[in-house]
Amino acid sequence: MLANERRERIKNLIRSRHNIKISELSELFGVSEMTIHRDIKPLVEEGIVIKTFGGITIARKEPEHAPGSNDCVFCHRKIDRRLSYRLILPENKVEATCCAHCGLLRHQQLGDKAIQAICHDFLFHTTISAPMAYFVMDALLDIGCCQPQVLTFGKKEHAEGFVKGFGGLVLSFSEALERVHVKMECCGTDKSPPTV
Repeated sequence: MLANERRERIKNLIRSRHNIKISELSELFGVSEMTIHRDIKPLVEEGIVIKTFGGITIARKEPEHAPGSNDCVFCHRKIDRRLSYRLILPENKVEATCCAHCGLLRHQQLGDKAIQAICHDFLFHTTISAPMAYFVMDALLDIGCCQPQVLTFGKKEHAEGFVKGFGGLVLSFSEALERVHVKMECCGTDKSPPTV
């Protein structure tokens, strides 16, 4: 089977099932998981699917004419895909924020309602699981998004290397979740995000 044929079959499967594991696709098509990753890359780039930890999920797109469809659910800024933080909720609902700062605040607000969270590695722009990521806060490099600025990295050594050059503090997911909330409270700038 050619890659284009597999991609079409993956599209049909994701539309009917909404979530599929990479290992399951690999077994179904009799190809390696690396081949499946290559097959789904264009689907991710087209916004058809979102990579999750160990699988893919259908991307729920709002109509393009819908007001605010490309705005952060927390601060209402326009979303830059390279910095975005996505929260997967029950019934395949997806919320997107403009950056990890807003994503962590919204994640904390949602609590257990957030089934999964994904973000992008700041250096490589690959999709990573937020709970497995490393967060850099208070770096000197200003990327022009929400403050206190929070950058995400897939590997701890990359985050530590970034801090050596640009300052800041490397935090785990739980530490970043707590620290961004505390910083927003102490500055008196804690926003009142929408409720679910």
